[in-house]
Amino acid sequence: MDLTPWRVAGRYLEACNCDAICPCRTVDGVPGGRSTHGVCYGALAWRVEEGNAGPIDLSGSAAVMTYRYEDDEPGSPWTLVLHVDGPVELGEILLGRMGGKHVLNLPWVRKPRNVVAARPTKIQFMGGEVRAGEAVRLRAFVSVPGQAPVSCIVPGHDRPGTELYADHVVVEDPPFAFELRGTCAFTRDFEYRG
Repeated sequence: MDLTPWRVAGRYLEACNCDAICPCRTVDGVPGGRSTHGVCYGALAWRVEEGNAGPIDLSGSAAVMTYRYEDDEPGSPWTLVLHVDGPVELGEILLGRMGGKHVLNLPWVRKPRNVVAARPTKIQFMGGEVRAGEAVRLRAFVSVPGQAPVSCIVPGHDRPGTELYADHVVVEDPPFAFELRGTCAFTRDFEYRG
């Protein structure tokens, strides 16, 4: 494990096939549980507004992960593809290869996983819309009304974020191919350190 000091901070957006509010979230201080359908698949996206890995500037970089897991498969291992627009160190951080207390507790890091590929990809992150080349298109702008404070493990449970409805998610990212509308989405600032 590379123990180069690092920090990344910016904006996080995700969408998956669960119903909103995603049952994996912590809502009003009550921890979540299983995914809505027992099988979860979706896309997670990070835009790094400021950060570094040692002397390497990570500001302006971005990453998108497509994934799938089953709650009832022993260990609920993740299968994932990671797209990185910027230095490879961002991918190393998100895959847990550079340590970091919060990152080492992320589900795809602490559980068994199959990293299908880590691909350099041009990523556009425009508020509630993310595009990773031709592989991923994610749009989520509409907040779930009347929600209690809700948090997600990926950006951290230290403060709430905003649960959204996914307007449209299209993934053509082998081995994944799916389209979602009206499912759950979530956004919040994030900061990871190692």
